[in-house]
Amino acid sequence: MWRSSGALAAYLRRLGVGRGEVVALSLPRGRSLIVAMLAVARAGAAYLPVDPAAPADRVRRTLDTAGVSVVIAERDESWLGTARRVDPAVAGDPTASGPDPIGPAAPGADPDPVVDADDPVYVMFTSGSTGEPKGVVVPHRAVARLVVEPLFCTVAPGDRVAHTSNPAFDASTFEVWGALAAGGCVVPLPAVTDLPLDEWTAHLANLSIDVLFLTTSLFHMIARERPAALRTVGTVLVGGEQLDLSAARRVLAGSPPARLVNGYGPTETTTFAAYHDCTLESLAGRERVPVGRPLQRTSLHVLGPDLAEVPAGEVGELCIGGPGVALGYLGRPDLTAERFVTRAGDDGRLYRSGDLARRLPDGLVEVLGRRDRQVKVRGFRIELDEIELAITATGVADAAFAEKLGDGPQALLAVAVVPAAGRWDRTELARRLAERVPDYMVPSRWVPLDRPPTGPTGKVDRAAIARLLAESGPDAAAPGPAAPGTDTDTAATTGAGAAGTADGGVEADPVTAALRGIWRDVVGSEPTATRNFLEMGGNSIMAVQLAGRVQDRLGVRSEPHDVLLAESFAHLADQIRVALDRTH
Repeated sequence: MWRSSGALAAYLRRLGVGRGEVVALSLPRGRSLIVAMLAVARAGAAYLPVDPAAPADRVRRTLDTAGVSVVIAERDESWLGTARRVDPAVAGDPTASGPDPIGPAAPGADPDPVVDADDPVYVMFTSGSTGEPKGVVVPHRAVARLVVEPLFCTVAPGDRVAHTSNPAFDASTFEVWGALAAGGCVVPLPAVTDLPLDEWTAHLANLSIDVLFLTTSLFHMIARERPAALRTVGTVLVGGEQLDLSAARRVLAGSPPARLVNGYGPTETTTFAAYHDCTLESLAGRERVPVGRPLQRTSLHVLGPDLAEVPAGEVGELCIGGPGVALGYLGRPDLTAERFVTRAGDDGRLYRSGDLARRLPDGLVEVLGRRDRQVKVRGFRIELDEIELAITATGVADAAFAEKLGDGPQALLAVAVVPAAGRWDRTELARRLAERVPDYMVPSRWVPLDRPPTGPTGKVDRAAIARLLAESGPDAAAPGPAAPGTDTDTAATTGAGAAGTADGGVEADPVTAALRGIWRDVVGSEPTATRNFLEMGGNSIMAVQLAGRVQDRLGVRSEPHDVLLAESFAHLADQIRVALDRTH
């Protein structure tokens, strides 16, 4: 791997890649990705992980913002534009022979340029309130702070660290560099949502995973469905959202991993800034799981509006200091100055997280919520303002008002929309929005408005809109235009064995009745025969739950993608019925 990354780094340098450059990576988890990360760093540049599943227009905009001219990818992509694609299998092969299309390296060229601790090592884009994602520039010192002698997790030489995160998600920073820095092994592991839960658990045990990161939503799902699934793991790190106290206790009370850690940290502070070791004893008597204490070489400050420390027990904004703090936002000096601040007497800058927090009597820190319109859904950081701006930019909506409803795996995004020219077409809106934002930012629930409600001052009453969205129920979930004279919230078609009823439900043959009960338990709503899982508020985490419960209760193998791809509830019931017939 070191030889391959050296060959690829030399190739990149002959392309002109060096300090100050950003190279995009569009690669799946695995050896090629790690080689590319090493190669870009050895060339003195910064890497930008790209989510291949993101809309092409969004990827193109991030590449333009970062000034990317070279992309390491295994195949051509529609968003490449004028950027040059480098195939890692060819450029990173140290045994390759034949003419070099770029030309030989200059005599005496330095194979590994010297970089400074403050030089950027990677750029990651997060949701932005202006409608454009913002690039967080992270230096070498910040990654070193994360992975050298970490307090929150011990990685020994030879330890096996699971790589389950999307490379464009900052948890992958620890999964890769944490393992490499300690002489451990990076083990690509299928995502929990790719397999039936029992198969994923078997993979976890068979691969002898020592360290595993899970988003909070995934951990909550595992705690409910298979609380003993993590018993073979040395350290389980959980992060992304508020960890549910009952979920943590459920795992700890059964067959827990050797160590369960609640991790906290924005992308701007390099994956983790605080941690709390979760044990039954450390959680006893608490109402919430704290984010705990600072990582090594990190400081946590609970500050008031004047950036002065507030007394213990009082609520303030959580600000984070230390070498883990990023350099700022790429090309956004205004926003960088607003969020990365200095105080007299501090050594270095503080990052203003926007999280409201308080310091507990025992010195630990507890996060209570946000001071702005940023939310987290399934571990993804989302600016609600960006969704609203993207919807109005489609040209088919005059105004949009987005909210997050619920918490944990059942959390969903909902939006109230004032259609342009009074034309309400949910399918067209969802399609156009999906061209602009990642799938996790497309709302599950859509509600039309003639005009937004206003308060006494004439301003939009967002509290009233939030109540409207919450009360609209799952029947508002399906993006799709209503046919003239048809009530799409109650209409139902019949499948081979799941007949529609007069009230839009589905008749209770044994398979359908069982599936309907499972659906209610997982999704939290009554299914409609003609709607599919995603339209009724489902997501990939719920799909794992539903597939696992179908297997438990009906004795038939069901995979998450079967749930996600079924055309409707009736179609899914038919698929299960056919599978049952084959087993008898």
